[in-house]
Amino acid sequence: QEQLVESGGGLAQPGGSLRLSCAASRFTLDDYAITWLRQAPGKERERVSCISRQDGGTDYADAVKGRFTITRDSAKNMVYLQMNNLKPEDTAVYYCATDYGYYCSKTRQQTLWGQGTEVTVSS
Repeated sequence: QEQLVESGGGLAQPGGSLRLSCAASRFTLDDYAITWLRQAPGKERERVSCISRQDGGTDYADAVKGRFTITRDSAKNMVYLQMNNLKPEDTAVYYCATDYGYYCSKTRQQTLWGQGTEVTVSS
């Protein structure tokens, strides 16, 4: 069974950094576009960033642009989300997911999800 597993969440101070990791079992992350999403308490799930398969193209939500970076490590079968200059409003559960597409899409539904990793930004 294909699975995605996130890790790297935790407590960070405002202005601090965290790196989230997305690992896969029975699934090659390089084969598809991978998306990071987040859900804050009491709020709707929000798309954060995506990296495409074909050309490694990336996109970011306006709220994180310039602070977050999504990358792949093909050798390790991992996708990362480097989060810098964290703000309290970044507090959320972060998920990696895929819709099995090759390019990032803001409309296709994600069909394979990890269990999430919690990020708390607080002083």
